[in-house]
Amino acid sequence: MSKIRAKIAGIGKYLPERILTNEDLEKMVETSDEWITKRVGIKERRIADEGVYTSDLARYAAENALKNANMAPEDLDLIVVATVSPDMYTPSVSCHVQKYLGAVKAAAMDINAACSGFIFAVSTASKFIETGTYKNALVIGADCLSKITEYKDRSTCVLFGDGAGAVVLTATETENGVMSCVLGSDGAQGDCLTIAGLRVDEVEKERRPFGNPRTIWMDGGAVFKFAVRVMESATREVAEQGGVSLEDIKCIVPHQANQRIIEGARKRLGCEEEKIFSNVHKYGNMSGASVPVALCEAIEEGRIQHGDKFVIVGFGGGLTWGSALIEY
Repeated sequence: MSKIRAKIAGIGKYLPERILTNEDLEKMVETSDEWITKRVGIKERRIADEGVYTSDLARYAAENALKNANMAPEDLDLIVVATVSPDMYTPSVSCHVQKYLGAVKAAAMDINAACSGFIFAVSTASKFIETGTYKNALVIGADCLSKITEYKDRSTCVLFGDGAGAVVLTATETENGVMSCVLGSDGAQGDCLTIAGLRVDEVEKERRPFGNPRTIWMDGGAVFKFAVRVMESATREVAEQGGVSLEDIKCIVPHQANQRIIEGARKRLGCEEEKIFSNVHKYGNMSGASVPVALCEAIEEGRIQHGDKFVIVGFGGGLTWGSALIEY
C-alpha cells in the first residue's frame, strides 16, 4: 500500500498596503535607519489599518491560496491557523476564516506556538492527511503584531509587522509532500518572550514601563542565542529524519526574525548564502506569518521549483521551535 503524504497544492499571501519605514520610526521613537539596519536588517514593515484584524489578513491569504490550488472552500476538510494575535479569545481566527470562506465541511482550530506556529500547524495538518482522516487542509500563519507592539519601546517596535501566508495541503501518493517534521518546546525559558493575557502580574507591569501590559516584551539577548542554536539543530534533525543531507536541500526558509539571527544560523550550518531565503528587510518579523509569506515568495521567485526539497524552520515564544522537510 502506497504511503499517503500531504503535498502543497496551492500557496497564497496577503500583506497590508501601509508601509512603516525606518524613517517613519525615527519620528516616533529614538532610533535611526542606520541603527535598525545594522542590528536587525529591517528596512520596512507592513501595518494593518485600524479595524483590520488577524482574521481579515488570514482570510485574504486563504482566498489567494485556494485560487492558486484551483480549489473551492467546500473542498476543505480542515482549517488550521497559527497566530499569537487573535481577534478574540473565541471564536478562533480559524472559525472566522471558515465563516468568511463558506468552508462548511471544514473543522477549524487555532494553534499558538508564536513564531513557530506555522510549522506546528503544517505538522498537525499533515498528520491528519497522512492518517487518512482528512484529504484537504488549509494551513494559515497570520498575525497583527502592530496592535500589540509598544511604539515607545525601541527595542521591540522596530522589529514587528503584520501579514498572512497560507498553503493548501492535499493527500497524495507521490513522492512530493511533507517528508518529516521536528517540533520542540522549552517552557522553562518562556519568560524570555511574553505577551500578557488574562494574567497581568507585577512582573509583567514592570517589564512594560510605558503603560500597556498587553504588548510584546522580549529579552533580546537570550532569544538571540536560543534562536541561532535551535535553527541549526532543527534543520539538521529534520534533514536526518527525512533521510537527506544538507546538500540535497535546495532552499532553507527560516523564520524572519532578524537578519543577524538568520546569518548566525547559516554560518553554523555551513550553507552558502544562496541557499537561505530572506525577505526580512521588507516585512520585519510577522510572527506566524513570516515563514509562509517567505515560502510563497521563494516559490514565486523560482528559488523553489517542483521536485526541489526544502526546509522551513523557525523559533518563537514559549519557547518553541520547529522544522519541516518538504518536497515541492
